[in-house]
Parts: sequence; structure tokens; C-alpha cells
Amino acid sequence: MKPNTDPGALPGRIRPAPENFLDHAQTKRAARARRGFMARALAMGAGISATQLAGQKAQAESPQGDPAILDLPEHSTGLGQPVASSGYGMPSRWERNLQRRQSPGLTQVGASSVSFCPLQSLFGIITPSGLHFERHHQGWWDIDPSQHRLMLHGLVRAPRVFTMDELMRLPSVSRIHFIECGANTGMEWGNVAVPTVQYTHGMLSCSEFTGVRLSTLLDLVGADTTKGAYLLAEGADGSSMTRTIAMARALDDVIVAWAMNGEMLRPENGYPLRLVVPGVQGVSWVKYLRRIEVGDQPFYTKDETLHYIDMMPDGTHRQFTSIQEVKSVITSPSGGQMLLDKGYYNVSGLAWSGRGRVVRVDVSADGGRNWRPARLEEPSLSKALTRFNIDWVWDGQPALLQSRATDETGQVQPRLNQLRAVRGTRSIYHNNAIQTWKLAPSGEVSNVQIG
Repeated sequence: MKPNTDPGALPGRIRPAPENFLDHAQTKRAARARRGFMARALAMGAGISATQLAGQKAQAESPQGDPAILDLPEHSTGLGQPVASSGYGMPSRWERNLQRRQSPGLTQVGASSVSFCPLQSLFGIITPSGLHFERHHQGWWDIDPSQHRLMLHGLVRAPRVFTMDELMRLPSVSRIHFIECGANTGMEWGNVAVPTVQYTHGMLSCSEFTGVRLSTLLDLVGADTTKGAYLLAEGADGSSMTRTIAMARALDDVIVAWAMNGEMLRPENGYPLRLVVPGVQGVSWVKYLRRIEVGDQPFYTKDETLHYIDMMPDGTHRQFTSIQEVKSVITSPSGGQMLLDKGYYNVSGLAWSGRGRVVRVDVSADGGRNWRPARLEEPSLSKALTRFNIDWVWDGQPALLQSRATDETGQVQPRLNQLRAVRGTRSIYHNNAIQTWKLAPSGEVSNVQIG
């Protein structure tokens, strides 16, 4: 991987990956359309407008310069929209193709399904609330907060029911954390299944959560933290999602949250109350939280004994593997995108670990034979996404782009064959293997698997 040695060089152009899911035939058609990509981009969902195309054509044909600079547009000569024309600000209409999307064929019932976050088009580490990935087991609800209650009971001195008003008057904290579904990248265990990073890694988001520490609530009810080694968290949706959480973790950094990114939780993210369990798979971040029971042993509910378990090569099921291990992925360039020029590119991606802070990310352009350290951008937080960047000059030759993360505990993201040697190929959950993007001489980027 060559660094950029010409500070005056303009970065190469990248055609965005189609925002919608493409099947194999569509992907082939897209590859053949490289030379005419601008004319077809709008139909493919890349969002390039006819005005932009016309401007680029006029610039090429006009010896006087770019009309977009020389001719004042309407917005430079007219009166714009008034203040508060929209009571709640919305994205630009030019960004309307940027959406979280369901993967066709993944599930048959929308109320028990997933929508994937468009990682390839995001910046920094914070996921906009409207693009946060979804995972529902019985659909989502918009619950009246005045009627919602949270009960704490079990091995406690004084069982208590809290209203939302009572909870929100307690001392609060705000923390930035990632949340990742345990099944993220699960479709890729056996072979390449989906083309873009939105679908390979898009069951992942990162937000600022605000709420009361669970330890504060346990103190208020006099929880027996000696005999009470475990908690049961239960949600109020139709699936009655229930998960066991160790008391040691509950007393550490777990939050009972009502806010996300500076505003109340969105209904699809658990409004009005959810559990935030940093570093642990998303199913334990119970939405619509209504009950916490303190007990002396794990509760062995259906969603931790029959579901969300790891199939091992010998046929046994591994339970209570909640930690999301160290992981990373390059989001640009990534599958479905196309490099249009040789030369300099900024390779960018995300890294995270459920065990703490990411301390290093290495990037390879030759399938892992040679590595260079990437820049870790601030902020670099524990159990949060970390943005990384690295300079790269593409010479037009084939390349195999990979990233490899290391966390503060010394855990290193494994190669695919290393993970399969321990876990086999029949699992669903906790796939943190190194992701490979193949760059062809044509500039097309595709999802491949190598050892």
C-alpha cells in the first residue's frame, strides 16, 4: 500500500454504491455501465441529478469556465425559505436515497426483521437517529410515556415501580456507545452472500445515550448484590424479549436510557425506555424496558438458550456469548462502489470492540501480506465506534483491501480461516472476521472471501 506522495494531487473519484439492493444480474449490468455511469446513476439510486450532469458537461465544453461559478444560481439572487418552515428539521431532498433498508429474502415478516444502516455513506462515528439500524422481534410500538412503567423486584429490599417522570428526575449520564446485533455479518459465515457494506456490516450503529445508571436504581431498591448475581431484563413489546445480565456488568456501565443523540428515543429504538449494555450484543439492549428482576442464577430464557446461541463445529450450542469482539471494516472504497481514476484515495472505515477502546487499525491492499497503520481519528472512546483513515495511491492494478483492528486488551481481529477453524461455518452470531474488498482493474469493488 503506497502512501500519497504528491500533496497537490486531487483525490480520485468514487462512484457510490447503489443505495438499493442489487441482485446478481443488476450488478453485472452496473459493471457494464461504467463508461456511461453518470447518465445511469440516478436510475441506480446513486443520486446524481440531471443538473449536476449538465453542469459537468457545460464545464467541459465552455472555454470560459464553469457556469456553476460564473452564473449566479437562483439561491444566490432570491429569497429563501423562512425560519421554522419545518418544525422538525429534515435532510435535504438531494439526500433522499440515503436510507436504512431491509434485505430482501432475509425474513418473511417485516415485524420480525432487520433494517440495515448505510455505513458506506456516513461520516464520523455518530449514526443519525433516522438511520439507526433496526431489529424487531414483534414489530415496534409508539408507547405513551405517561402510561409506561418500570418495575424492579426479586432479591431487593424494597420492590418499586417507576414512572417515566420519576426516572427522568434522577441523576443522569450521557455516554457514546456502539450497538451491534449479534448476527451482524452473519450471512457471510459460509460464503459471500451480499454485495455492499450496508448489508455485510449494517446491523451496527453508534449514538450518544442519556439515562440513569442501572446501579443507581439498584441502590434505590436495595438490591442484594451478593446473592443477586444476575438480572433479568424484560421488554414490553409482543415478544416479551427477556435477557439475563450479570450483576457485575449491571453495576459497571449499564444505563436505563430514555434519550439518544440529544432527543428522546425514537419509537423504533425503544421509546420511551431501553437498556444500554455497552459492548454486549444488541439483543441485550432490551427495548420498551418494563421489568428488571434480581436473581441468584441465570434465567435461561428462550432468547438465550434457543436463540442467540453459537453453533459449534461439533454440534454443541455455546450460550451466553454476549461480548461483541474486536472488529473493523473499510467503508470506502467498499462493495458496489467503483473507482473512476488512478491515483490518490482516502481509505476510510470503522473499528470497534466490546472489550474497550480500539488502539490500532492496520490496512492492507494485498490481502494481508503487507500492512500499514491507519490514523485513528478523535474521539477514540471505549465501546464506541472509532473512525480510521489512511492515504493510498491506486496504480490501476488489482487490489485486496482489508482492515485489522486491535483493542486495548490485546485482542486482534482474526482472519476468516482463523475464525472458522474454531467456530466452523454453520454459525450465525459473532462473526468478527477480517472483511476483504476486491478491487478490479476496471475500478469495480466487490465482496470476496480469502483466508
